[in-house]
Amino acid sequence: MVSTLLHGATVLTVDAENRVIEDGWMAIRDGRIAGIGPRATMPQTSLFDDVVDLAGHLVMPGLVNAHTHSAMVLFRGRSEGQSLLTMDGWYNSIREPELSLVSSDIGPAVKLSCAEMVLSGTTTFCDQYFFAEEIAEAVSQAGIRAVIAYGIVQLGDEERGAEELAKASAFIEQQRSADGRIVPWFGPHAPYVDNSESLLRAEVEVAVKYGVGMHLHMAAGPEDNEETLKRYGLTATQALDRDGFFNGRVHAAHCLDLSDDDIAIFAKAPAASVAYCATAGLRSGREGICPAVKLREAGVVVALGTDNVAANNSYDMVAEMRLAGLVASHREGVAQPISSRDLVRMATIEGAKALGLDKEIGSLEIGKAADIIAIDLSGPGYSETPDVETVLVYSGSGRDVRHVWVSGERLVADRKLLRQDYAQIRHDYSQTYKDFWQRVEKAREVA
Repeated sequence: MVSTLLHGATVLTVDAENRVIEDGWMAIRDGRIAGIGPRATMPQTSLFDDVVDLAGHLVMPGLVNAHTHSAMVLFRGRSEGQSLLTMDGWYNSIREPELSLVSSDIGPAVKLSCAEMVLSGTTTFCDQYFFAEEIAEAVSQAGIRAVIAYGIVQLGDEERGAEELAKASAFIEQQRSADGRIVPWFGPHAPYVDNSESLLRAEVEVAVKYGVGMHLHMAAGPEDNEETLKRYGLTATQALDRDGFFNGRVHAAHCLDLSDDDIAIFAKAPAASVAYCATAGLRSGREGICPAVKLREAGVVVALGTDNVAANNSYDMVAEMRLAGLVASHREGVAQPISSRDLVRMATIEGAKALGLDKEIGSLEIGKAADIIAIDLSGPGYSETPDVETVLVYSGSGRDVRHVWVSGERLVADRKLLRQDYAQIRHDYSQTYKDFWQRVEKAREVA
């Protein structure tokens, strides 16, 4: 594997000490970080196959998008005026056309999503959807890292639930990436609303059997707590706790409607985390806002996610950091209750912790996988500052990412994909998009 020396950059380590190294360097060997430090300690350039001068850049860990549905790029712009965090909005604008999806639609859609993510600095994402095998194949070709949770939607159909459980189990058993970039999980879509109690308990048993995480939507729509309060006199979080979800690793998206008692359940669990999706929450029109500050104060790992691009319209995690900070300020009525530094950590090392990958990624430390991005700080908005995190979060954009490495492999150079041709990805996607929506319209005519 090519050895690489990066030098001349401001290095934002996001390590335990939050070290920022001006005019720093970083060495990559065998896909891992082999050295890091200030210019005075830099090794000889002749010792490396590739030497990259990154003067004027910020070098930092690759961003972690802790919740999305990559195939749903096909629905971008198709849900305007609909709240995707309500049952009616989701079913009418997403679920109904989803019934026309075929497996050949998935690869071109996911390839485009992966391209958009990596070009804006995301090197790892957490996905939840069906067609998980097709998603895994497209992600493998893109070269980025993903936790892929096989999404299960039952909607009262016991036979379908059993079939999906079997498919999810097979996916977990079979999908083991040789290079470790893909991690298979379980993904109950919306507990109690579209997954029955018996199916949920069966999903927990299988997750325990394989030792994998569970990624689900929790307290996202008003129906969640309404359903469980009506049936059991419990909130959705409390019902899931009763059914064993919080005994293993559980990663919950949105969490808009959490009570203090619900937060206590997350806090006492051995491996519970929340994906805070601020943009999707605001666009939904829901009154509830994820209590990210309270969760963090209770010791819960809170990561950041974009959700799908029908709910968000963008995979830009730099923009998501900014909005997450603004929404938290609005909710708490306090200026910056989450600091810029903590927002960066939520988009990197906290995201890695939520996915159980923090020993591998999320910070720039010797021995970790070389998942690294370089952001050009020479453009407007990036003037001199004593606080590089604040200028990144509140002045930056994912469009300023210039170079990306994953496990030491350079995937983006000067904003150009190296593994795949973006023009071809876009061409294939455009044809897939046209075919899919023609199929949807024909299905609607028959109905």
